[in-house]
Amino acid sequence: MPSRDRVYPLSTGAPSTPESTSLAEPLALAEPSLAAAGAGLAAEPEPDRAVGPRSPGVPAHRAASRADGSGELGRAVAALTAPELAAIVDLVAWVDAPWLYVANAAGSARVPTATPDGPWEVRSGRDPLFSQDPLHGVPLANALADPSPPNERNAYPFAGRRLLSAFGDATRSPDLIVVHTPGHYWPERGGHLGEHGSLDAGQSRAPLLLSGAGVRARGLREGVARVIDIAPTLAVLASASLPGAEGTALTDIVTAGVARHVVGLLWDGANCNDLLHLAGTGVLPNVARLLAEGTALTGGAIAEFPSVTLTNHTSALTGVGPGRHGILHNVYFDRAVGRQVIVNDVKTWHAACEQLRDGVETLFEAVLRARPAAVTACVNEPVDRGAHYSTFGLVRAAGSASGAGDMGDYLPPVEGDPHSDAEWANRDPDYAWSSRVDALGLTQVLQLWAADAVPPDVMWWNTTVTDTGHHGGGPYSPESRAALRDADARLGVFLDLLAERGLLADTAFLLTADHGSEAADPDCRGDWGDALRAAGVRFRDEGYGFVYLGDLPSGE
Repeated sequence: MPSRDRVYPLSTGAPSTPESTSLAEPLALAEPSLAAAGAGLAAEPEPDRAVGPRSPGVPAHRAASRADGSGELGRAVAALTAPELAAIVDLVAWVDAPWLYVANAAGSARVPTATPDGPWEVRSGRDPLFSQDPLHGVPLANALADPSPPNERNAYPFAGRRLLSAFGDATRSPDLIVVHTPGHYWPERGGHLGEHGSLDAGQSRAPLLLSGAGVRARGLREGVARVIDIAPTLAVLASASLPGAEGTALTDIVTAGVARHVVGLLWDGANCNDLLHLAGTGVLPNVARLLAEGTALTGGAIAEFPSVTLTNHTSALTGVGPGRHGILHNVYFDRAVGRQVIVNDVKTWHAACEQLRDGVETLFEAVLRARPAAVTACVNEPVDRGAHYSTFGLVRAAGSASGAGDMGDYLPPVEGDPHSDAEWANRDPDYAWSSRVDALGLTQVLQLWAADAVPPDVMWWNTTVTDTGHHGGGPYSPESRAALRDADARLGVFLDLLAERGLLADTAFLLTADHGSEAADPDCRGDWGDALRAAGVRFRDEGYGFVYLGDLPSGE
């Protein structure tokens, strides 16, 4: 299961009460089906799909956009960069070919779309992306010394490439992107005390730890990777390749042809600094167990923009950014079909791969192409195309119109779960829900690797409670750390099973997340939609930050 991120209500140019699209009941699967699939892995994978050429750069419909004060885009930029919105608007971005522009209340800059790494040309005032230091706020002590910093003390790693990818889809990309300040608190639109989605280092930094067979390095290494590097790296470990990937395999760390089994672990929303700190102080003994046989990058892996769940789950499992794979956000507008598309919802998770653009190959498809006899498994993860065993494949097979929403009765109870923090499960219903989902995930994993089963050659396992804990309490909070301990305990059960079966030494592990987490300020409130409406801008705002201009359908 992916994280239970909110699907943010739509904001339009017409004053109205946004329609809530909160999530329904969670996923559950019938245990007999799990047992059969886990023991036999007999399901046929979906057809292999060839990797096509890279998609073109900036879509034509935005090539003539202007922000010179005239037109809808100009009015929107002027309204959003007004000083009175500086507390909630970190920066805005748009494309006017051949340039990518950014601006905020303090200044503006631009970079050629052909060379998004810079240098940036300052147009006025201070460059909103003055620092792109990928190690900003590392390690934990540095993050705690300046939590959720303002723009002038913040950093935005790989900003040009990440923004340009978000603008790279021909029909789904917005006309204008609004980036929240780290402190912006917006519960009315689905926000939390712990937040992600923005461009800055804190919300974008996922952990990245590699361990076991085929992993050469040991201990902490100063450095940083990107989420798009994850699938190519796992492919190398699995003796496969992703030739169409934008990311790069970490071949200075891993070697092909050594591991018999490859396991990818995604702890949704896990804070990189805290995970490494807690592993080093004994609070996460099973993460430490992996680290003892491997390495972790202190700067982790930088998420694609926006730093949200489905965008980065997809990037992690395809090696390409949103401008290539097409899942632009948890929710976005698609001009080709004239409607809002929600991918991160209990009713649509099982169908998320239908939104992948042509020519995109998943890790599972790449392994199948390179090794037709290899068996792959995908646990609690919607980006599952090509996997032999898949949680959401079982949901699709069930044929429910509501997807996973109809199967909540099959989730195990949280009461008595030895791997769930009872205090937080009692205090936070979302924590209890995520604990039940993760308990079901562990059940699937143990069945897949049971003594009477042929274990998968490649497995991906998504954990949910870590995101819930970071949303509920913010990073470094008692709730977020309880969630990390729960995930660590479930990991320990799995590692013990592998050791018991004599498989541990032959298995490679990669532990990561889809994004980071940063604390919001409960006093930092406001909605930029009010300013856009006051300026007479016609718009719809998806995911809270993807602004589509003009007269577009306002409802679904």
